[in-house]
Amino acid sequence: MAERSLRGMSIGAKSLESDENVDFAARTEVAYICPKGHRTILPFADGAEVPEEWECRCGATAHREGEGDQEPDEITKPTRTHWDMLLERRSEEELKALLDKRLQMHREGWIPDYE
Repeated sequence: MAERSLRGMSIGAKSLESDENVDFAARTEVAYICPKGHRTILPFADGAEVPEEWECRCGATAHREGEGDQEPDEITKPTRTHWDMLLERRSEEELKALLDKRLQMHREGWIPDYE
């Protein structure tokens, strides 16, 4: 029985098959570039639908190389900030008066009763 055991072969960790006579699927490499200049090349199977955008490793949205240069950027609405929303409800004079009142309360040691 000791002659038939495969000692030291690390069964399961390594394959005993080789890559001879194996035909891999045809692939196409597509390059993506993000606004920060990172370039990523990804292999896709021939005939697969290749996305126009890909998430870069930095978190930004990367576009296909050469594709984004030809298309104009979309016109988007500017992001509304907290300050913009405050100015929709109050004028700068009202905000200054409110800030002065809250600072005075803080200096006097006023503690709100939330219970």
